[in-house]
Amino acid sequence: MLQLDRVSLSYGSFRALDNISLHAGAGELVVLLGANGAGKSSIFLAMSGIHRISGGSMRFDGRELSGMKPSQIVQAGLVHCPEGRKLFPAMSVEKNLTLGAYVHRRDRAGIRKTLEEVYEMFPILFQKKDDPAGSLSGGQQQMVALGRALMSRPRALLLDEPSLGLAPLVVKQMFEIIQRINRAGTTVLLAEQNAYAALGIAHRAYVIENGHIVMEGDRDTLLKDEGIRKAYIGG
Repeated sequence: MLQLDRVSLSYGSFRALDNISLHAGAGELVVLLGANGAGKSSIFLAMSGIHRISGGSMRFDGRELSGMKPSQIVQAGLVHCPEGRKLFPAMSVEKNLTLGAYVHRRDRAGIRKTLEEVYEMFPILFQKKDDPAGSLSGGQQQMVALGRALMSRPRALLLDEPSLGLAPLVVKQMFEIIQRINRAGTTVLLAEQNAYAALGIAHRAYVIENGHIVMEGDRDTLLKDEGIRKAYIGG
């Protein structure tokens, strides 16, 4: 479903991605592991049409992504939930959520149905639907960000560091929700520094360092790898 073939991306003279190749099949949950600055976010920004690549090919469901507008990519079913949540803090929770359904704005009944599904997944957001998004806790704001992405009705979801800055209990809940979304049929590409939690729900993973993929494999292989454990898990 998702295929990157020898993708490169530069910011001025800095080469953020260097001949990156990876894939995620339909229904898979694939994790990108790496430290800050490794290139994980750059992959997502390229795939979502925010940054133009300097070489290679990116395909979603057989369709070339390069040159497509971000709105066209969302309409195709590939949706990006960015690092840092990127909410509108003064707007209500519900308005933040419904912004995610902009590409489906003519389907009012469908938007209402999807909103009900998001509230069922995150009951606390229904309780706070009229509150400013900026007044919520960090974990609740992450729920809004994920819910907003789900309002776009993704067939494939790019999740960038959803556990960043969250308490351990909230991280556990967030990963349970991500696994639930994947089991319902949505392909997930998950960028994470929390390797242990991410590998616990993944089918496969790639390890990225300095814009290069240095290792790939299924979750059991990477969890048992001594180098991966020392670098990303501990022990």
